[in-house]
Amino acid sequence: MTLTHKIDFALIISVKNANPNGDPLSGNMPRTTAEGLGEISDVCLKRKIRDRLMDCGEAIFVQPDDRTTDGKRSLKERADAILSEKKSREETMKKACKKWFDVRSFGQLFAFKGKDTEGVSISVRGPVTIHPAFSIEPVDIISTQITKSVNSEGDGSKKASDTMGMKHRIDHGIYVTYGAMSPQLAERTGFSDQDAEKIKTILPRLFEGDASSSRPEGSMRILKVFWWEHRSNGGQYSSARVHESLKVNADGSYELAELEGLDPEIIEGY
Repeated sequence: MTLTHKIDFALIISVKNANPNGDPLSGNMPRTTAEGLGEISDVCLKRKIRDRLMDCGEAIFVQPDDRTTDGKRSLKERADAILSEKKSREETMKKACKKWFDVRSFGQLFAFKGKDTEGVSISVRGPVTIHPAFSIEPVDIISTQITKSVNSEGDGSKKASDTMGMKHRIDHGIYVTYGAMSPQLAERTGFSDQDAEKIKTILPRLFEGDASSSRPEGSMRILKVFWWEHRSNGGQYSSARVHESLKVNADGSYELAELEGLDPEIIEGY
């Protein structure tokens, strides 16, 4: 059975001495808005969700190159291996949604086709959406010059230019993101109550096992997950009103405005 009721959710994220999401167009400095607020893109957050689902053994279509589970070297190769049979667009979409958790959750544009697949592209609109995360207050970016002890190239007689570099971080920031799950769109992809529960289970540990040199272990964590389960397919309130009912402060504390008949489950982060 597909998702039976609308769901809204929110995450409070703590960042300490880390680069939560580098911007490749700005020398990998932490992303910020024009007002100086820190930003974590929705694409980055969905990558974390996919990774945690992979840790749980779920089949994922958009896999990172450094940890593929099926040996496929590209999205096209992965799609062709499953979707190459001659089928209608509707049949192909259903097959993709059944096979890959992230396709039936977030959707996917298959802008390529197998040898016999009908159509030039197939668009799947997913029922799960998530906003970029923004910090409550402007963040201060700390940039540090670093050096390597060895050259990457050359004969070693002198220091090459690539021995110098920069690392960027923010000392501290509280970020908030919001998301929703639509039963109407879930009917098309087959996203179920059980799928929603799996996402709910992994959200509190979204950054566990995600350490890197720019995000050391323990530097990023989920403080709280707010999970609103509406009583109906269409929901008692709009997502905008539900999300606006949560006010987060710069120290990570929060206030909740009362919504009659809709109280969130509040889950502690790991």
